[in-house]
Amino acid sequence: MSVVVLVSSAVASPAALSAQRAPARVLVIATGGTIAGQATGGQLTGAQIVEAVPALDDVATIEVEEFSRIGSSAMTPAHWLELSRLVNDRLEGDAGLAGVVVTHGTDTMEETAYFLHLTVHGTRPVVVVGSMRNSSAVSADGPANLLAGVRVAASSQAHGKGVLVVLNDQIHSARDVQKMDNNRVDTFRSTEWGALGIVDTDRIVFRRTLATRHTVISDLHIPPALLELPHVPIVADYAGSDGSALRAAAEGRPEAIVVQAFGGGRAGPRMRQAIADVTRRGVPVIMTSRVPEGRVLADVANPEENIVSAGDLPAHKARVLALLALAKGVEADELQRLFDTH
Repeated sequence: MSVVVLVSSAVASPAALSAQRAPARVLVIATGGTIAGQATGGQLTGAQIVEAVPALDDVATIEVEEFSRIGSSAMTPAHWLELSRLVNDRLEGDAGLAGVVVTHGTDTMEETAYFLHLTVHGTRPVVVVGSMRNSSAVSADGPANLLAGVRVAASSQAHGKGVLVVLNDQIHSARDVQKMDNNRVDTFRSTEWGALGIVDTDRIVFRRTLATRHTVISDLHIPPALLELPHVPIVADYAGSDGSALRAAAEGRPEAIVVQAFGGGRAGPRMRQAIADVTRRGVPVIMTSRVPEGRVLADVANPEENIVSAGDLPAHKARVLALLALAKGVEADELQRLFDTH
């Protein structure tokens, strides 16, 4: 009899049971890209992308917002500013939202994701997904990637891990992931440090976290009055370069220039001379490597001479961090600290 009393007293009310069973709410923000593409050349709306995946109903209550319908090669820093503010506004204005999924083309997915990684304020998951095959293709990968992304966004395990990129059932950090193949569905990889986790059939599994700063602990949030980001071009070194491309870039009055150098951040002799000429004019040069893995060594950097090491960030992601840092008006020594910690 006492057992019956204990069990009956532990039974939740109908209202409590309903609350426990209520699915998570996830906002899908659609920007376009191959995941929305069709063989005819048109693009699906965000609502149409979601409607094509009935299994989402078993995971979350989906809300959809249309941001843009463009290929990601058309994404600009102005889009990043607007998208980051939109994500922050939706998370800050809706405490019941479990997370956000951004559908995006793969050409510039890693830049957009890293920008959000540095500028989103909250700890709730923000997940970027896309596809390598358009929605009309045989074995289109977009529906599976969207389902996996929503599962991650709805998971409490994904809180506090920064912005995530989910494709091919792998969960990557926006900081580390790169597009590594032009055609295959396993194109996004974190080659040096590995994925953060996987989307398995029964649950979400995380196996590592980041040591670098992001989201709520990032030092690179967008100032409220910021309307546009600085001008920061990328220049590549190559065998036989005479440094003229770097000097030409400096004529455009950039606030910094990212140089994609050789292994470890080494540059050819004439490029080194061009770097010295440009940095003497007060333009910081951020050294990166064209080699996919490994850091630009610390001895390459000399903040007193306006030379900054990007560490293990590739050129296009180094530019993202530089845009945000220079928008704050930092000097080269502070710029180096930000690269070392983010």
